[in-house]
Order: sequence, then structure tokens, then C-alpha cells
Amino acid sequence: MPPGEYGMLGEWEKEGDHDIMMDFLLPTGIFLKFPVSRNDTIGMVWRNASSEPLYGALSDADAYVFTCINSTAEREELEDETRRLCDVRLFMSVLRLVAREGDRVEKLTNTQISLLIGKGLHEFDTQKNHEVNEFRAKMRSFCEEKAQDRQRLPWYQWMEYSFSCDLEPCVSLPEPGGNKTKGTKKIFVNVKFEASDESFMLQQEPQDLPVILMRSALKKKATVFRSVRQEKPEDYTLQVNGRWEFIYGKYPLCQFKYIFSCLRGGQTPHLTMVHHSTVVKYQEEQGCLGSQVSKSRSLSKPPPLPVKKNTSSLWSIEEPFHIHLLQGYRVNADEGMKLVVQAGLFHGSELLCKVVTSCEVNVCSEPLWDKKLVFDISVSDLPRMSRLCFALYAVIEKAKKPRSTKKKNKKADCPLAWVNTMVFDYKDQLKTGEFLLSTWPSVPDDKGDLLNPMGTVEKNPNVDSAAGLLIRFPNIRPHPLYYPHFDKVHLLLHTRRHQHEMVAFLQKWPDLPALHALELLDYSFPDPMVRSFTIRCLRKLRDEELLQYLLQLVQVLKYESYLDCDLATFLLERALSNKRIGHFLFWHLRSEMHVSSVSLRFGLILEAYCRGNIYHIKNLWKQNEALNKMKALNDFVKSGWQKTSRQQMTDDMKLCIKQEAYMEALSYLLSPLNPSIMLSEICADRCKFMDSKMKPLWLMYKNKWVQGDAVGIIFKNGDDLRQDMLTLQMIQLMEILWKKEGLDLRMIPYGCLSTGNKTGLIEVVKNSDTIANIQRNNSNSAATAAFNKDALLNWLKSKNPEDKLDQAIEEFTLSCAGYCVATYVLGIGDRHNDNIMIKETGQLFHIDFGHFLGNFKSKFGINRERVPFILTYDFVHVIQQGRTNNSEKFERFRECCEQAYKILCRNGTLFVNLFAMMKAAGLPELTKWNENALKSLS
Repeated sequence: MPPGEYGMLGEWEKEGDHDIMMDFLLPTGIFLKFPVSRNDTIGMVWRNASSEPLYGALSDADAYVFTCINSTAEREELEDETRRLCDVRLFMSVLRLVAREGDRVEKLTNTQISLLIGKGLHEFDTQKNHEVNEFRAKMRSFCEEKAQDRQRLPWYQWMEYSFSCDLEPCVSLPEPGGNKTKGTKKIFVNVKFEASDESFMLQQEPQDLPVILMRSALKKKATVFRSVRQEKPEDYTLQVNGRWEFIYGKYPLCQFKYIFSCLRGGQTPHLTMVHHSTVVKYQEEQGCLGSQVSKSRSLSKPPPLPVKKNTSSLWSIEEPFHIHLLQGYRVNADEGMKLVVQAGLFHGSELLCKVVTSCEVNVCSEPLWDKKLVFDISVSDLPRMSRLCFALYAVIEKAKKPRSTKKKNKKADCPLAWVNTMVFDYKDQLKTGEFLLSTWPSVPDDKGDLLNPMGTVEKNPNVDSAAGLLIRFPNIRPHPLYYPHFDKVHLLLHTRRHQHEMVAFLQKWPDLPALHALELLDYSFPDPMVRSFTIRCLRKLRDEELLQYLLQLVQVLKYESYLDCDLATFLLERALSNKRIGHFLFWHLRSEMHVSSVSLRFGLILEAYCRGNIYHIKNLWKQNEALNKMKALNDFVKSGWQKTSRQQMTDDMKLCIKQEAYMEALSYLLSPLNPSIMLSEICADRCKFMDSKMKPLWLMYKNKWVQGDAVGIIFKNGDDLRQDMLTLQMIQLMEILWKKEGLDLRMIPYGCLSTGNKTGLIEVVKNSDTIANIQRNNSNSAATAAFNKDALLNWLKSKNPEDKLDQAIEEFTLSCAGYCVATYVLGIGDRHNDNIMIKETGQLFHIDFGHFLGNFKSKFGINRERVPFILTYDFVHVIQQGRTNNSEKFERFRECCEQAYKILCRNGTLFVNLFAMMKAAGLPELTKWNENALKSLS
């Protein structure tokens, strides 16, 4: 084994189906050693062991379970016997057989959830934390009840959960030239019945409801097959061929995105009539699995907390609030410096009183202060959500400071760490006793405010390496002190009326529009009654609106001071009522599980979601397995592409994909980018890797249900996709706002999803190319390609012969206007012809959003961005149809830009609020963001 490597994790990264020598420890005291294939399942290992001597000394196989030390060096029971050894990723080549204890279904579910969320559930158990235990029990009960309620729904209501309608924001269907249909032009729809190859071409009005189309299909079927039996359209639903997407409900046909996109592209929608009995079977399958787990539930409720006795109101205490700063642990600073602690009391972003600073002590690993820190605020005036923020820093000893200005001396301060804690616990009790606060490292170059009230109140879980501060909350009275509950406030209003006037007012305040209420989820508004009021307003959001803002709602979970909060419950409730919301809530949470400050909170919410949707685990598990294989494949390409030719590496990559383990893992899964789309069989021969630094994988899938309809995804490993995801979300929101006002600018907010630490997926936009490639391929010289004004227009002519060219130029004009406005408003930089693309239909779109909000590239102090948005001469040449004097076409382009910009200005506050909510994500270009960054909307 090479130096520095431990265990056998490297064995699981190797390609091929080779054998590994395994040790087996049996409960009979027998030790076995024999080779097994790395692709063997746990069940196959059982069958192999049956031929070994003394196998008959064992009891029935169901009485035992294999245990191992897994890749995270933890003991794991391998309840799922369909898993391959290479997927288990043993730390050592040892399997131990032990007697099975407890409920198998429960343990199997726990194992699956642990592996799926990337955090062992045993870590929650070992916390021995009352707040964690109560939250787990409450959320498990809540989510399992939701699951049971869902299974009792009629089939058509259950469909609303499983297959929510994907709709356009407006019902009118744009036609060439920008005219809107008035219902006079009919549309053609191809409809077939399930379990039948016979299909019918039906002609319908765009504004017809799905039930009218189904009635026409049944009538056609009865005529063709001379059927006597009368069938009702209400017993059917319409499924999009090759997708888990359905057309139903009281919406016009042309409002469904699938039909809308087909008609715009000149294609015929293909649908299948599905009888409700088929839907009921899907529902029963999910219900059976969920009921098995529910019956096997073994998680006991945490013991109740002691009954409150001899308590008194906080408002009766007029003495100043204070704490004791005792000592530090594991402090690392340069000798010759002094250690200081700052402490501040905050309510949201508001400092409640003057910051208190400790005395200076000598640098050492365990500095001792043992000092009382008194704050200039009485205990009775502490708000319920008071937050105590600490900063540990080092200063140069005064005796050694050079003679210089105070400003220079201040710069010598070295921030070391920070940590926050609540003054009241989750049960409203003023904290008492000692607390060891495991701190978070400060940014070394940050010489601004040392305290971080916006940061988490969670302790750093890396307790063995993080610096610690030991503090003590005093016992102000011999019995517990509680913050008065709102229900009892009317008894005390004469003493603290000013603190609760606003709370009482909130009870009667009419709901705000949901989009205005979003601002109140910022960390500046921590009061629980304010946040409850905000969630009350957000309940008005329709599912498609909630999906639009889900990214931000997940981020502001980080501002919550306690695990059990209205926002977490609200998100879980909506996720368990709409599978699409649940899918994206899962991945938004899962993608940040590597972040220590949120792994506990996000992990607990993920566990609760999985409990309430056991069947969804099956799909998520498959997606997670595919992502792991994509990462292994990407690592294989990165390690080998410099050692051989690009063509040879591409061939090796294709051979790797064709292995059984990869074909099985990468095929037949729902796309994480869009759970309505089935990624069928992966086309190894059409896969490749891209030339950029991180060598993204370009993976192509064929849909066996739809001929010629290939789907492509790009897997990236090494780039943080969250900024791209945020930018595309904003572009999609712009598109929605424009469409609602009748302006369709043909935007392409392609799919982008962060799935983990610098990993994620991007949708391949089919039939498109970069402007750079088009210019190179349509020019005689590479050096002059960028100056060839005819290249783009000639390319469009080649893809859109004769009468199709006018429509392609129209598509180009509208989309160019949309992206000019969008990139200007969002301050998107680093724009060049390699990250601007165009579809063969004429739609232009931008990719790769590494710089936004005016954070432009510069070199030698010179700003490389010279223009507010990209509108090159060859773009204008296309807009003007190749004629220099065609000012009418350019004027229309300008009017579209003006109209689009004015619409965004009217909604400027929404964009400001959404960006502000994303500050919790910690994106570098958002940390220095302020509202002036959206200069064009201010």
C-alpha cells in the first residue's frame, strides 16, 4: 500500500470487474477468506458462502446481517442486499456477520436515508440534544401523517401531488410575427391509448380543455373500432409520450408547456390516454411501501422535559444582563500577541447595547480570562430572539507596538474566530450554566466588524480542531426565567407594553402580497411572530410560484435561530403536497450538506422529507447513484486525458461507460434537472468530455418511447454552479414577468442544478452552437472569423431555407432583445462569443455566468468590460435582415428592449429582495453585493 493511503478505498475507484480477497467473520467463531467480485451484491456473497465448509452451522440467513466499516470509517449494517460491494465502498476488506436485531424494514430505511442525505442518522442520536430529538419526533409524525393523508386522496387529487401541471404563465399562443392566436386556427394532436399502438390525429381549438380532447379521442376510438361500450373522459388522463408528465385539469391545451413548445416549434404533440385504474396502481404501489415503513416505526419520542415549577417572568428582572467569560481552548495565534474577546448582543442586525470587550491575556492554547462581562441592558429589556455574538482576535502587545497612528495599530488586529449563541433556549427559557462554544474561523483579511450576527447559531461540529470559548450564563434567580408567551401578554402589558404592541398588531394586520412578504425572512427580522406572519402570507403562493422562489427560501433557513420554525414546517408541508417541489427541495438541501454550519439543520429536514415520501427515495437513490458514477467517470477522465491523446481518452471513456456497472447506474433514471423527463438508455458512443478546465462530461440519452428525441446533460465536477443556477433563475423570472404582460422574448433559461460540493448538472440545449464556432466554420481565416458580419446570417439561412428564414430572424431579434436587457440588469460580465449561443431556430441565449452584479474582470487594473451589454455588428446585421438601411427592424428591436426594461423596473423590488435573501449562500460575488449593484433597477 503506498505511503499515506489507508484502507482500500482506491480499489473501488478502479475500472473493470476484478476480484477482491475478502475476510469474513462469522458468529460461529469461524474465519473465512475467499475472492469476490467488486460488482457482487451482498446477496451474491451469501450465495457464494453457501459452498464454504461449516456453512450449515449457521441459522437461517434472515437471522443475520453483514456489517462493515464503510468509507467514512463508521460501522454500517448492510440491510440492503441488492447493493454492490463497489457501491458500499468498504474501508477494509472485512465483512462481519452478526445476528440481526431490531426491525429490518426500519433499519433498511434508516440506512437508505443516511446514504442518501450524506449523513448518518446515528449522528443525530449521539447528539443527545433535546431540541434535536423533539424536532425529529415532531417532524417525523407530521410527515408520516401527510403521507397517510396523501394515500387516501382520490386518484385525480393524488395526481396533483405526483404529476403537477407544468404551465405557461399566460394562455395565449404566440405565432410568427408576434401575433396572438384568437382561437380561429386549430391545432393537431396525436393521441393513442395505453397498451395500443393505434393512434389518432385529432384537431382541436387551442383554448379547449383536456377533457374536450379526451372526449374527441374516445369518440374517434368508438367510431374506428365500432365500440358499443360508452366510456367517460373523466375516467382518463393524458400523458406526454416518453415522460412522467400529464395534461389534465381546467387549463387550456395551449397553456401546457409541452404543447406550447411543440406548437411553437412546428411539431405535433404526442399524448397517450391513460385510464384511471393505471394511476390507482401507481398510488397503491407507493402506499404499500409507505405503510410497511410506518408499521415498523421504532423511533420513540424523546422524554418530556421537566414540568416548569417556580418560574417567574423575565420582565420582573431589572438588573443588567451579564455573562462570565471563563477560558478558551485550542487557540492558535502568534507569540508576542495578546488575545481579546468581543461580545455583543444583537436582535437581528440591530446592536442592542454597546459591545463589551474583555481584558487582554497572553497567547496560549488555553487562555484564561475568568471575567464578568456586563452589558448595558437590563434583563427585562432583552427581546425574545436576543443573540449573543462573540469574536476572538489577537492584537500586538502594546509594549511592542511601533510609534504610529491608531489607524495603523488597529490594522494589526488579527481576527481568529467567531461564534454566536441564543440568549434563550428553544423552550423560551433564559439560559443558565456553562456552555462550551466551538467557534468558526474568521476570514484573515477581514478587518471590518469582527462580530458576525448574520452567521449561524450552530456550534462548529469540528470540535477537535476548532477553537473553543467556555462561557457561563448566571443563575439570576434560583428558579428558571421564561420569556412571557404571547397568550399571557395581556396580563403584563402595563409593564412592557412597547415590546408587544407590534406583535398584537400583527395578529390583526391584513396579509401582505406574498412577494412583498419575502423581505421579512431576512435575518434583520428574527421575531418569531413576524416570521409566522410572513409564512401566513407565503401560503398564498401557488405551487409554480413557490418553485420559482424555492432557492431563496432554502437559503433563509440558515437565518432561523431554532430547528422548529414555521419556515421549515411550511417547506415540508408544500414538498409533501407536490412531488416536484419535494424533488427540488431535496436537491437544494442536499447540495449543501458538506457545509458544516447547516449540515445538522438541513440533514434533519431531509430526513423528515424522506420519512414522508418513502417511495420517492427509490428515484432519488437512483439519481444519487448515477451522480456518483458520473463523478468517478469524470475523475477517470481528469487523471488520464494529459497522458494520452484526446481521441484515445474519449474512446476509453466510452468503453468505461459500456461496462455493466456504469450502464446500469447511468440508465433509466428520472433527470434531476427535470423529474418529468426519463433518462432512458445512455448512448455511450455519443458521450464525450469537454475541453474546459474541469473536463465536464457530455452525456447523451435516447428515449425509447420517442423516436429521435435524444436528451443531453452536462456533468460538472469542480465548479460551483450555484451562481449559474441563481442567474438562470432570475432570467426565468424575467421571462415569466414579460409573458404575463404579453411580451414573449423567446428566452432559454436552460436547466442547471447544484447537487453537491462543486458538482452539478446542466441541460444540453439541442441543435445549438456557439457564436465562435459559427464564425470559425463560416470564415476562410480563423484570424478574421470574428469580423465576418455575414457568418451568422449565412448560418441561419443554411438552417432555415426559404420561408423559414423570416421566422428565424424574428426569433433571433426577440431573444437578442431579451438577453441584452437581462445581462444589463444583472450586470453579467465576461461576455464573449464562446459563451453566447444560438439555436438552429434562431433563438440566441447566454451561458456560463461566472461574473454578475457588476463584478467584471480586469487586468493590470484596467476594466475589460467596455460595454453594458453585448450587441455586436453581426447581431445587428441579422436583425436588419442583412440590409444596412433596414431601420424599421432595428427600431422594433429597440422597442422590445425598452418594453422589457420597463417591466423589470416595475418589479425591481422583487429582484432586490431575492438577491438579498441569497446572501446567506456565501457566493463570493454576493458577499460584496449591495442594492446598488442592480443599478438599472434602482
